[in-house]
Amino acid sequence: MTKYNNKKIVIDGIKFDSKLEASFYVYLKALNLDLTLQPKFNLQPSFKIFKKTYRAIDYLADFSFSWKGQTLVIDAKGMETEVFKIKRKLLLFKYPGIHFYAIKNLKDLKTLLMTNPPV
Repeated sequence: MTKYNNKKIVIDGIKFDSKLEASFYVYLKALNLDLTLQPKFNLQPSFKIFKKTYRAIDYLADFSFSWKGQTLVIDAKGMETEVFKIKRKLLLFKYPGIHFYAIKNLKDLKTLLMTNPPV
């Protein structure tokens, strides 16, 4: 169990942080997408000031794939933390060409992919 009472699940030898994330994977895999698991987006590079080094800030999403000519980034989110809300703003600012979605259930993911194109 994680701090948010999520149960880790293993599918195809891949460990997912929650049942929700695992269900998204199964659904997206069935669509035969060129799926990228845990794509990493750099929000701020590391830097050094007065001999102190500050680590980079990265955002690690759950999935990324191309859908109807657009890059979609999907995050299975049961709960939106304050850190997540800040990182989402930074991600959307730095990568304006992607379509980012924090989705709370499988039904909403299916609905998103049925829209033409998703917005």
